[in-house]
Amino acid sequence: MNTLKWLFAMLVVTLAVPVWAVQPEEMLDDPVLEERAREISQDLRCLVCRNENIDDSNAELAKDLRVLVRERLTEGDTNDEVIDFVVDRYGEYVLLRPRTGGTNMVLYLAGPMMLLLALGVALSYLRGRSRAPARTEAGLSTEEQARLDEILKK
Repeated sequence: MNTLKWLFAMLVVTLAVPVWAVQPEEMLDDPVLEERAREISQDLRCLVCRNENIDDSNAELAKDLRVLVRERLTEGDTNDEVIDFVVDRYGEYVLLRPRTGGTNMVLYLAGPMMLLLALGVALSYLRGRSRAPARTEAGLSTEEQARLDEILKK
């Protein structure tokens, strides 16, 4: 029985070979342009599959993006012009590696700023605790304890 399970597992692993989404009819005849298209496609996110680049995705939108990239390259656009065109059309979310300028800077700096703010709050809390008046076991300050002792003696 264990052998049968092992053989079934091996069959499943063997059949789970990667499927390349780029279809032969999408590929460009010029190998230099095709290589540029592949390079650009590695940096573009499939808007359906989220964290997959458009070359690895089988979604229709990813296919449309691959075709769009290749069309722009055949029209003579540079790699940056193609990426800018796609970003202008679909937004910066389409980039797998977002740019570090503009409004994204807020996102990049928010984490470290929150850490510094938390450290400042913790430091001020600890300083405030060290300046607090001394308390007795009952939680009274020394003046309060002396007053209580005085009252209890009467």
